Amino acid sequence: MKLIKNDELIIKKSKFLTYLYKIDNLDEIKIIINDLKLEHKKATHICYAYKFEIYAKYYDDGEPNGTAGKPIFNVIEKKGLNNVLIVVVRYFGGIKLGAGGLFRAYSNSASNILKD
Repeated sequence: MKLIKNDELIIKKSKFLTYLYKIDNLDEIKIIINDLKLEHKKATHICYAYKFEIYAKYYDDGEPNGTAGKPIFNVIEKKGLNNVLIVVVRYFGGIKLGAGGLFRAYSNSASNILKD
């Protein structure tokens, strides 16, 4: 596993910390997620998506269904990436974003991490 890049996005006082990893096997994903949970104990949500060879998964971690992991995964698919994991750690800022706002926030977080 290799952390390629991380980024931060703030939307209506919520902080979205995004991490991009190159992964070499599926076992690394669990290790990365557990490490991030330890590092960000006060985070509200730790959402992610990955594509590794023929395997793919996305996870919303308590966000409304389809508003977090799926938009992250859509960015991975759109870019044609493989062997990558994108994790977005959210610290809730007190203002609800709604389903559309969440979808855009997670999608923008994933898109921003892949720029350059």
